[in-house]
Amino acid sequence: MSRENFNDLHAFLMVAEKGSFTRAAAELGVSQSALSHTIRGLEERLGIRLLARTTRSVSPTEAGERLIQSLGPCFEEIQFGLSSLSELRDTPSGTIRITTSGLAADTILLPKLTPFLAEYPDIQVELKIDDGLSDIVTERLDAGVRLGEQVAKDMIATRIGPDIRLIVVATPDYFSRHPEPGTLRDLTRHNCINFRFPTHGGLYAWEFEQDGREFNVQVSGQLVVNNSQQILTAILNGIGLGFLPEDMVRPHIDSGRLVQVLDEWCLPFPGFHLYYPNRRQASPAFSLLVETLRYRD
Repeated sequence: MSRENFNDLHAFLMVAEKGSFTRAAAELGVSQSALSHTIRGLEERLGIRLLARTTRSVSPTEAGERLIQSLGPCFEEIQFGLSSLSELRDTPSGTIRITTSGLAADTILLPKLTPFLAEYPDIQVELKIDDGLSDIVTERLDAGVRLGEQVAKDMIATRIGPDIRLIVVATPDYFSRHPEPGTLRDLTRHNCINFRFPTHGGLYAWEFEQDGREFNVQVSGQLVVNNSQQILTAILNGIGLGFLPEDMVRPHIDSGRLVQVLDEWCLPFPGFHLYYPNRRQASPAFSLLVETLRYRD
């Protein structure tokens, strides 16, 4: 294949990553029809189908998967080589892609990014809001933000936020109809709002601790969601008990809209960390961002 066709390979990787010609075309800044033509031309030159297309989705074929595995790391190194040239510039530049939960984005990232982006106008930051546990390596992201206990051991992790405490809350109206729980066992008699992990689909077991002992309670209820903001909305609507970060619900507790229970069982644990793979030297832009986000007591 001639060198001028490297753009076709990059287009293929983008479609495979986005799972959509529409989203990939928007990312590449081309029309959907032009992108479809590019992919068809690539498949014709290779003599093999790379993408399986349906009316709703696009996914790699076996040949496409093999091409992704071989090309993905190569294009990452090319991109890193290009971004490393920013060391020779007077000001740092480049795009940094981060996956994060909505809570971390609202409470930590966006407040700190506001002055950071103003100071470094040649740096772009793309946030992928996702309450699941994205694989930053396979999705070719630069970093992720998760709670300390959720960070894989083979990643470099930098603490960017204080300890977090999850607490149990409900509305006064709900407790006027149901007795407040006094023990963890009492939770089984309540309508609890469950959280389902977007990534692996499992239900989150509420985690408690007392006297050095940890307790995981698999609660049940009528409503299951996969986003913490919707849990808060459901709690405020009086559907049932919820288990959310204290900072997220404290204003509603102070205003009397919510009531906290089982306080003695809810202990703090390590808060949000920025994590990234230890496989290459960080760019100047990324190093600056890490230092900006680093948590300082």
